Amino acid sequence: MKRLLFVCTGNTCRSPMAAAIMNQLGIEAKSAGIFAAAGSDASPHTKQVLSENNIEYKHASQPVTPEILDWATHILTMTENHKWHLLSSYPSVQDKTFTIREFVDESGDVIDPFGGSLEEYRQTFSELNELMKKVIKKLDNEV
Repeated sequence: MKRLLFVCTGNTCRSPMAAAIMNQLGIEAKSAGIFAAAGSDASPHTKQVLSENNIEYKHASQPVTPEILDWATHILTMTENHKWHLLSSYPSVQDKTFTIREFVDESGDVIDPFGGSLEEYRQTFSELNELMKKVIKKLDNEV
């Protein structure tokens, strides 16, 4: 069974969106943030964009912990910097940690919509939605 952990900065925008998309598609996923406070709701724009796409998702932000890293079979970060930060703190997860784009053989970071307009959140959702399809395809091809 694949268990995906999506990691961003504050765990209120990108990683909750990615986890919500994957859960909607039947893949077990959670999210956490490098600098997340525990218990914050997803941002209002994140909730609105998920709602517009008929995705129900209950979210409470959480920081990265050894327990959640152990739970995950795959750890997918939004940026190269998130990956670097994780691996510098938790080198034991190196074999299962990738940026999302790296995992699907692309380069670059997922743009952070934090503080941006609703339209920017919609663009990030669209980007993540396309990436999640590629992630599922890659997971299906894993032995």
